[in-house]
Amino acid sequence: MLAFASDLYDEGFDTVLGNVQDRAGVDGLTMAVAYHDARDIFPHNPVHKVRYLEGGAVFFQPEWSRYEDLSLRPRVAELARMSDPLSELCAAAGERGIQANAWVVFLHNDRLGFVHPECATQNAFGDPYLTDLCPSNPEVRAYACALASDVANYEVSTIFAESLHFHGLAHGYHHERYFEELGPVGAYLLGLCFCAHCLEAARRGGVDAEMVHRSVRDDLERRLVNGSGIEGSEELARGHLAALGGEELLGYLDARTATVTSLAAEVSAAAGDDTTMAFLDLSGAEKGFATGRPTGDAAPTAGWRTGVDVASLARACDTVEATGYAADPSRLELDLDAYRDLAADGARLGVMLRPMPPDCQAVDNLAAKVDLAGERGLKRVDFYHYGLCRLRSLDWIRQSLAVG
Repeated sequence: MLAFASDLYDEGFDTVLGNVQDRAGVDGLTMAVAYHDARDIFPHNPVHKVRYLEGGAVFFQPEWSRYEDLSLRPRVAELARMSDPLSELCAAAGERGIQANAWVVFLHNDRLGFVHPECATQNAFGDPYLTDLCPSNPEVRAYACALASDVANYEVSTIFAESLHFHGLAHGYHHERYFEELGPVGAYLLGLCFCAHCLEAARRGGVDAEMVHRSVRDDLERRLVNGSGIEGSEELARGHLAALGGEELLGYLDARTATVTSLAAEVSAAAGDDTTMAFLDLSGAEKGFATGRPTGDAAPTAGWRTGVDVASLARACDTVEATGYAADPSRLELDLDAYRDLAADGARLGVMLRPMPPDCQAVDNLAAKVDLAGERGLKRVDFYHYGLCRLRSLDWIRQSLAVG
């Protein structure tokens, strides 16, 4: 079950781990050890009902020698400057005989992006997106590997790798504003990275990167001046982009996918043989995070937008974890079947479920989803999120696992 370090400190390690192990009946706790900014409501927290999380920071004591020759270095959270939350979790979990896991947000990091804009993604106009580090950048890749090896140095069973891919235009920063309609194609194009490293990666794949860059910039200029024109309401697909930039643009997207897959493989190797690596695919979250009512094609079919290829990642990592953020079990069934078709082996897959609104209103709903995961032979089922749900959700988890 996922949690924040602040959950453990505010409620107490013994209380949280007792609730997770005895009340929810799960066999491990996954703590966010590197996270982004957020403001959240915590229903059962005795210290803060509303808390601003310290983003762009790590919640453990880094071994600085791992970053000695790197321009990017982790920023230690205030909570971890006088303690080591990850070390304390590993010790407390070990005493209870349950797993301690680490949840790492790798590249969505505005603290590092603002200090090192040269490492951020960059749109077709040369504007950096300072909230997102670029997966193609060698410095970023070296930092991600160092961070993974640093975390794996603790006695963690699994590293949950979030944000180890490209990001789109939306949901990058606070109070974002863009009132003029660009259309789904325009919004996607404005989120593409054209930094020197992405351009070079595309060239190595035989793509005319300069032509792609030029055509995307020209199309965006037209949209910014004149609007998006009439676009269909159907879900964005690669075919829409092929109509704009042909095979060269699709080749550029394929280069992004190769970049993400190779980075995931490098990070997984850096974590070592004793720590498993779960790649968290946010495609389901992109569709259903806010409402629990995703629509359109199955979640993994949207992975190409961020460079996520489930089949390749299932070979590069120990597990690909789907974000099953859907209220309707039949929708989750659609998504999980699509994941299994791509990965071939259900034992290489996992799913993250939310035992709370907007996905779950009662135990029967959650139990049906846990059953789906079991029927498809998924390697693991995880639950989001200890601090954000009501305590009754822990009871739902235990009952669902008992039924499954």
